[in-house]
Amino acid sequence: MADLPIPEINGMTPLQYAKKPFMNLLAKKATCGMVQTIPEGMEPGSGPANMSVMGYDPNTFYTGRSPLEALSLGIEMAPTDMVFRCNLVSLSKTDTSSDKYQDMTMLDYSSGEISTEESSELIKSVEESLSSEDLHFFPGKSYRHITLWQNGPGSTVLTPPHDISGKVINKYLPSGEGADRILALMQASAAILKNHPVNFRRREKGLNTADSIWLWGQGTKPAMADFTKTYGRKGAVISAVDLIFGLGRCAGLDVIEVEGATGRLDTNYLGKGQAAINGFMSGYDYIYLHVEAPDECGHHGDAPGKVLSIELIDEQVAAPVWKYLEENRQKTGEDYRILILPDHPTPVSLRTHSEEAVPFLLYQSNQDTMTGIDNYCESEAEKTGVTYESGPSLFKMFIS
Repeated sequence: MADLPIPEINGMTPLQYAKKPFMNLLAKKATCGMVQTIPEGMEPGSGPANMSVMGYDPNTFYTGRSPLEALSLGIEMAPTDMVFRCNLVSLSKTDTSSDKYQDMTMLDYSSGEISTEESSELIKSVEESLSSEDLHFFPGKSYRHITLWQNGPGSTVLTPPHDISGKVINKYLPSGEGADRILALMQASAAILKNHPVNFRRREKGLNTADSIWLWGQGTKPAMADFTKTYGRKGAVISAVDLIFGLGRCAGLDVIEVEGATGRLDTNYLGKGQAAINGFMSGYDYIYLHVEAPDECGHHGDAPGKVLSIELIDEQVAAPVWKYLEENRQKTGEDYRILILPDHPTPVSLRTHSEEAVPFLLYQSNQDTMTGIDNYCESEAEKTGVTYESGPSLFKMFIS
């Protein structure tokens, strides 16, 4: 949710501008401030950011986002396997006189938010044509897939495709150890996908086509400390993103999938809120509820969409979950805590992640605080002067 001021919405951030009465209601009686979720010197990826917010130090536990996604898909990994995120991306010609792969532009890192059904067909074709004894492709969700390379290199320099939207790819192609093989796979995939029936149908509908695989985000199998043993709480994760499910499974948390949860602006917000309520009713002490929509809108440069996603989170997630917990407290006397925050900023103007601190809201039902604010947003949270140097330091205060 975190962002920079945007001229089109009166110089405010989406979080500052959005109508979010329930978050603001909590913020008035909450501890609010800023927290640095990305460790110094680490790339501001969703993997380390969410790991940090969950209470785990990325400097100790993070080995890359791709192995976490692989875990969520049930892919078996040996300690020496190198796992890569395999995006299906849309490329467009920069120079109409050139058909060379390196002269293409990154049009869309998500192939028009391609459906899981369509992308599974495409990855199956890539696996049939390009796999080998030591390298395989596994289907995931939408544009997000996995490549596993047995004893593969870990030092290859690879660029996240969402970092280069609208840019010519020649400066961002793989380099270093294993780069030649990875680039050859990416180039070969373009020839396989060009006339694939899935792309033919998408072209007829005027949709972005999946023109190539794009490998990035490599890592090895992680080993996170068990959440219940560490924090003494039984918990679960709710998301639409394989990365979050992988983090949850790696930490020993249960996974709750929600029908209609897409990771996009059109996700099932009400379903996610109800899933959290059902989780608490079934005996969970802790729910990590993740909504990807503001991040996706940031990557697409969609300020109105980002504002809308925040308003829907407020109305259809934060409000019903808070109402349930409050009604339960009045009936049973059981107190509760709610922590609301972004994992990292994804500024609309940058269309990628950044590493700045993010605003948090920590509401405790049995405690009013003097650091409450009227509008839960970056500037108001910063004014409180309350800061946490890391996600785990904030989380330990929240969960204790």
